[in-house]
Amino acid sequence: MEPITVALVEDDARVRERFQRVIAAEPTLRLLHAAGTAQELLTWFAENAVDVLLVDLGLPDTPGLEVIRQARRMQPACAVMVITMFADEANMLQAFEAGAGGYLLKDGTEADLAAHVLSLHGGGSPMSPIIARQLLVRWQASAPPTAPRVGVPVALSKRESEVLDLIARGFIYPEIAQQMGLSVSTIQTHVRNIYGKLDVHNKTEAVFEARQLGLLRG
Repeated sequence: MEPITVALVEDDARVRERFQRVIAAEPTLRLLHAAGTAQELLTWFAENAVDVLLVDLGLPDTPGLEVIRQARRMQPACAVMVITMFADEANMLQAFEAGAGGYLLKDGTEADLAAHVLSLHGGGSPMSPIIARQLLVRWQASAPPTAPRVGVPVALSKRESEVLDLIARGFIYPEIAQQMGLSVSTIQTHVRNIYGKLDVHNKTEAVFEARQLGLLRG
């Protein structure tokens, strides 16, 4: 199996070197480029394909949010993850709107960085706990009060229920596929069906709605 290719942009040389060491120590990952500025990264990125891009938001020459936007335009298939000191809601929401698929805070990230990169590439959305909590609270606050769906019971198939249960337990698509003996594309089809039946748009909403309807344990 080919290693997952990674590029990163981080202006702090010491932090950049630590991230490089962590990625180099994981045999399933291969670091192709580590840049210290946005311009260096984008110049390289324009001519080199990569699976995962790690972006610091506080770059000296161009905001990390703009790096994410440009990177997503240049390589739509590349998964982008933020690694930053900014834990505020504004930066978090703007990063997701720009196209980031994960959002990690630098404090406490290093030990699990390789696992987070693998999760992102596998279809997950890695987030530091405080970020996930902010996102959930914001969604709950903006969601209309849950009312019983009179006359419209939600019925998931046995397979869909199994997939949803594994999603709620934190498994990513390749892990679910392996456990269930199915292909990743089949799992993605089940997930799309679940979203349609629950009238939701992402994993967090699906798990929340399923619990409200009594479709999940715990």
